[in-house]
Amino acid sequence: MTILNQRRDAFEGKFAHDEEMLFKAIARRNKLLGLWAARRLGKAGAEADAYADTVVFADLEEAGDGDVLRKIAGDFNAAGIPVDDAQIRRQLEELMPRAINEIKTGG
Repeated sequence: MTILNQRRDAFEGKFAHDEEMLFKAIARRNKLLGLWAARRLGKAGAEADAYADTVVFADLEEAGDGDVLRKIAGDFNAAGIPVDDAQIRRQLEELMPRAINEIKTGG
């Protein structure tokens, strides 16, 4: 029974670790997406960082990426910048491997 308990604990520990890493990678991806959007909106420096933080916090509204996509699309529309959801989603997907790598390497 001890071996089964140890295996269960190990699987639970790995699952918790994997979920934490995924959460961090998504937050990092959203930050990178926010910085990308900030550049397109003409923001730089501290203003760009602050905007990127709002994108990260927007992801806390609901499950999935819809809230982040709506925020950025709305901000682009308000600024008169033509962009479609597919372009934002493509950027979101392209940034995920970079975010994962940054989380793994501590960058």
